[in-house]
Amino acid sequence: MPVAMWDFKHCDPKRCSGVKLARCDMLKVLKLSQRFRGIVASPIGEKVVSPSDRKIVEEYGAAVVDCSWARVDEVPFAKIKGSTDRLLPYLVATNPVNYGKPWKLNCAEALAAIFYITGFPEHGEALLEKFKWGHAFKKVNGGLLSRYAKCKDAAEVALVQNEYLATLEEDERLKKENAAKQETIDSDDDDMLFRNDNRKNAFTAFDDGSEEESSENGSDDEEEESSDEKSGEDDTEIGEIQDKLGNVYIHRRS
Repeated sequence: MPVAMWDFKHCDPKRCSGVKLARCDMLKVLKLSQRFRGIVASPIGEKVVSPSDRKIVEEYGAAVVDCSWARVDEVPFAKIKGSTDRLLPYLVATNPVNYGKPWKLNCAEALAAIFYITGFPEHGEALLEKFKWGHAFKKVNGGLLSRYAKCKDAAEVALVQNEYLATLEEDERLKKENAAKQETIDSDDDDMLFRNDNRKNAFTAFDDGSEEESSENGSDDEEEESSDEKSGEDDTEIGEIQDKLGNVYIHRRS
């Protein structure tokens, strides 16, 4: 199956995955004037690659444009533009240069993605096996690649992609919301580390009231007798004491 690339020599040859694949005779380097009839991973494609491209890949193969993401505006795409140019759906790079970054695939990853999505996973794996990090691509993107490969056409692939992106956005929103709640809880906990003199005063007010009542009972026998008489009338009477802060304490009078 034909595999090719246009090399604009933006990358360090020692680190370029496309150059390495060319050294391994796994792809052909095309001149700027050469056309390619297979599926081409290109940022100027009008639709995403999908299983509906399988016959084109099977017959004509896949190709990539090897250029730096930082210098993509310098690439004369008009000279290599074709009807089989395709965008790649959302995938995460696992190469050492852009590890963990969505969309930033290198040549080997882009070619592998085309093969996975169009139903030729063995070809994608063969390319990635040439790199120590190659196994990580499927490990990280396996779920999405499987879903893309089950789609009917580009529209369905785009739908799966957008649903997944919406899920990521919702997860990020919830993560920020929970982080804000936790920050509020932590702030409240920090406040509790300081001594609350008001709480101390509240209990002092309660205790003072008890002592005052006790003192009055000891100094005035007549009042004590009067109180005992009232107590005798209703042993289950419920009383309330309010402290200086307005806290109400319920107690049963004896």
